[in-house]
Amino acid sequence: MEATLLKSAYPAAIRHVTYFSSVIPNCIMKAKSERRRAFIGNQIEECRDVSGLYFMLPFQKGYLVNGDVQKTVWDYIFSKDCCGVNLNTSSLIITEPLFNFSSIQEAMNEILFEEYEVASLLKVNPSTLSCYNYRHKHPTSKCCIVVDVGYSFCHIVPYVNDMKIKAGIRRIDVGGKLLTNHLKEILSYRQLHVMDETYVVNQVKEDSCFVSKNFYDDIEIAKSLNLEENSIVKDYVLPDFTTRNRGYLTEPNTTDDQQQILRMNNERFTIPEILFHPSDVGIKQMGIPEAIMDCLKACEEETWPHLLANIVLTGGSCKFPNFQERVLKEIRSLAPDDYTVNVYLPKDPITTAWEGGKLLSNDAGYSNLVVKREEYEEEGQAVCYDKFDI
Repeated sequence: MEATLLKSAYPAAIRHVTYFSSVIPNCIMKAKSERRRAFIGNQIEECRDVSGLYFMLPFQKGYLVNGDVQKTVWDYIFSKDCCGVNLNTSSLIITEPLFNFSSIQEAMNEILFEEYEVASLLKVNPSTLSCYNYRHKHPTSKCCIVVDVGYSFCHIVPYVNDMKIKAGIRRIDVGGKLLTNHLKEILSYRQLHVMDETYVVNQVKEDSCFVSKNFYDDIEIAKSLNLEENSIVKDYVLPDFTTRNRGYLTEPNTTDDQQQILRMNNERFTIPEILFHPSDVGIKQMGIPEAIMDCLKACEEETWPHLLANIVLTGGSCKFPNFQERVLKEIRSLAPDDYTVNVYLPKDPITTAWEGGKLLSNDAGYSNLVVKREEYEEEGQAVCYDKFDI
């Protein structure tokens, strides 16, 4: 999902800033129950039955691959039915993935400037906006490591004096999408075929899963067949789309026979464990704590104490219970004893980058960061490469 923020392009003296805080999924969905209609973004809330949804995604593996789908989503967002924005007098902040392909950058610039005719544009990495947000709340901190647990990837990005250290950037090919897909496979093998229920299983993941503080102890507890001794096992009551549109977690054997349930046992903590041990699903890469330490070693040694004291977690998967505590525990065990380790979890890690963009739009130097439509028409793509550090 891309974070977008709209801001009027009038002079500062008369500027009126408008922020839209709705979280809109960056996709188009079609449902079995309503095949004639496509649901764009948050229109999915109007769907009466979200079982068996078919998704059309503009992004794959973090990169824009379907411009037509993306344009349809943007048309909806900017329309009167959603935000009702006049882009001709607005400035747009939009996030792009780290090390984005130049061909994708150019195509997006063309769409925004030539088709939507935005007044000005700022393109930036989401981790940079998260860093700006953190630095605004902790002005004495000159360095930080942003851990962005995204939909397709995890990115670990070090910042020193607000400048990202590209040599220290690390990527893990695990994200929220992989966790949901793996949970679908496990549930389909053990209990109920749910391979077509991406939307529902994602809700199951969000409502049921947690990060284990002690993995092997929890495995032993989950082995117990005695429900009184097994504190991990729960029943997830699936939605029936008549009385409820979202399921919920409950104690085992407390529901009536008419309710369809999933028995959740060790799946609750083995799914998030992939973030710490990607090799569990055959991905031969470091987990998040090891990647943070490897990122640290690529930076100047005098920055290490400052970076370890300011580790920032962002992304939806950071909301798993115990995630912050587990990262802190493992980094503490890997880091030198004389260094302080702090792991900061924002109130809402999903919107941290958006909030950073909101703050940046009010910065006195904001106008120096954007590319105006007149500049683009005069200099073309070159001016975007000069100003945007993607």
